[in-house]
Amino acid sequence: MASTTSSLFMAILCLALVILFIGSSRAELSSPDFYSKTCPKLFPTVKSKVQSAIAKETRMGASLLRLFFHDCFVNGCDGSVLLDDTSNFVGEKTANANRNSARGFDVVDDIKSAVESVCPGVVSCADILAITARDSVTILGGPNWEVKLGRRDAKTTSRAAANNGIPQQSFNLNRLLSRFNALGLSNTDLVALSGKGKAVADGP
Repeated sequence: MASTTSSLFMAILCLALVILFIGSSRAELSSPDFYSKTCPKLFPTVKSKVQSAIAKETRMGASLLRLFFHDCFVNGCDGSVLLDDTSNFVGEKTANANRNSARGFDVVDDIKSAVESVCPGVVSCADILAITARDSVTILGGPNWEVKLGRRDAKTTSRAAANNGIPQQSFNLNRLLSRFNALGLSNTDLVALSGKGKAVADGP
């Protein structure tokens, strides 16, 4: 059990640090106080819902972090992974790396509803997902960090973009290296996100 807990922590630690890099490098963001006046209850509201979800299922914490990782690999951290298909586009949820794999959408929807109840129409889904990922890590015993806010939600998305953007099990080594290097990520980051991260999120 100790070994499993240690592996879980290390995987989450690696994922958190890499996602922090991705989340801060792909957008022009403001400070963690972006919503301090317009939604002062944002952080406690999100944290309470994340704590509740993890209390019901510990594995959900890693799944929520992975959801953020998959979002950030497609045109930046814009919440596009949360969009359902419409008559105008087929989104990321049915992409190869997400289909029958990505989970936690219902938890994010629940968090969004709770945030809307305290400050309607203020906080972007992209920022909620970023805060949710951070809280998932800290609640499970991982590191804490300040989440810079001010992301804008995507209005459209593409399954093809997700298939090309999110690393998949079918990718050969050269393709994986190329994809990670394009985002300024190292071989160590590749192992953390493609290997342990998937194992933690998917479970035994």
